Amino acid sequence: MKLEGKVVVAQGGGPTAVINQSLVGVVLESRKFVQVSKVYGAINGVKGIINEDFMDLTQETTHNLEQVAETPSSALFSTRDKPDEKYCKEIFEVFKAHDVRYFFYIGGNDSADTVRIVNQQAEQSDYEFRAIHIPKTIDNDLMINDHTPGYGSAARFVAQATIGANLDNRALPGVYIGVVMGRHAGFLTAASSIAKKYEDDGPHLVYIPERPFIVDNFIKDVKKVYDKLGRCLIIVSEGISDDKGNPIITLLQKDVEKDAHGNVQLSGTGALGDVLANYIKEKLNIKRVRSDTFGYLQRSFFGCVSDVDQHEAREVGEKAAQFAIWHNMDGSITIHRTGSYSVDYKLSPLVDVAGKTKHMPDEFINKEGNNVTDAFRYYVRPLLGSGLRSAERLRAPMALRILKKDHA
Repeated sequence: MKLEGKVVVAQGGGPTAVINQSLVGVVLESRKFVQVSKVYGAINGVKGIINEDFMDLTQETTHNLEQVAETPSSALFSTRDKPDEKYCKEIFEVFKAHDVRYFFYIGGNDSADTVRIVNQQAEQSDYEFRAIHIPKTIDNDLMINDHTPGYGSAARFVAQATIGANLDNRALPGVYIGVVMGRHAGFLTAASSIAKKYEDDGPHLVYIPERPFIVDNFIKDVKKVYDKLGRCLIIVSEGISDDKGNPIITLLQKDVEKDAHGNVQLSGTGALGDVLANYIKEKLNIKRVRSDTFGYLQRSFFGCVSDVDQHEAREVGEKAAQFAIWHNMDGSITIHRTGSYSVDYKLSPLVDVAGKTKHMPDEFINKEGNNVTDAFRYYVRPLLGSGLRSAERLRAPMALRILKKDHA
């Protein structure tokens, strides 16, 4: 049976460098099917659905869609709205009014949960409807997926930024702290480890939310590296917490910002880097201590996109349209690694992805909890794409001193 009607596609949550590849994949693939009367893009995610703010992408040129696909961030704009049952009922009512039969939502685990609830509404109303969640998140924390579109490009940025930070730290030694996004999962922070080429290269210490951050141990770690190398490069996840789950920023700073959902504000602030830097200065009496918060640059940096990430983001959009329109199926598109490096796409139940968080497995984290293993580096390297350069060093011998004697 061919299900005839309109398609709605929306983008939710934080933007990525390749989210528009998924959007364009859905649009172009959907426009091939005769049973699809229109392809609408909802402006500002689910908020746009409620407001009936639909752009008719049936009338967009293929050329321009391809140009948009190469452009980072969310072309349809986004929202942080987290729909409940009542909100999803309103979404469903709009869909019925517009004869929408296919819904594609590109986003993270909260977006998957929205798709699940809307799909339930349709089933309870005996309304023929297909809903597909398309994975997207730089955090790489969606269950079932080997990795998620958006992660590879953000990880590439983190790796390259860390290479630069390491060169700077080696030229003018001191302690450097880089703060990377990741409230509950450390995959993005861990990607900084790709910067390490030579034995004394940073990052020397990597801290992720999957392991408790013990402040006293942190100071000991920094001292050990600094005493050995005369410098120390540290990369930390914004979500590092103590052994009781309290964010470190709340322990080292009294006044902290909170978002609309009551969560401690981690992104968009340099507070964590500053307090850690000040703590090192105070405890170790090291004068040159600097910190950077990579912030929103990680998500949509124009000049740092993984070609592997681009291709996979396009394909998850195309596969979503095929599963829904060709095969009359609902679910969440998931990416599965095969072979040395290749992937396959499957349709997984929404309940297996919605509202859940994937964490870094134990084999990716060293026993001290302050760095990652070669197993992680093997996992992440192909996701960063081709053409990733490494830094080189001068190798020429030193000339003999004439006026100053060599130190004994």
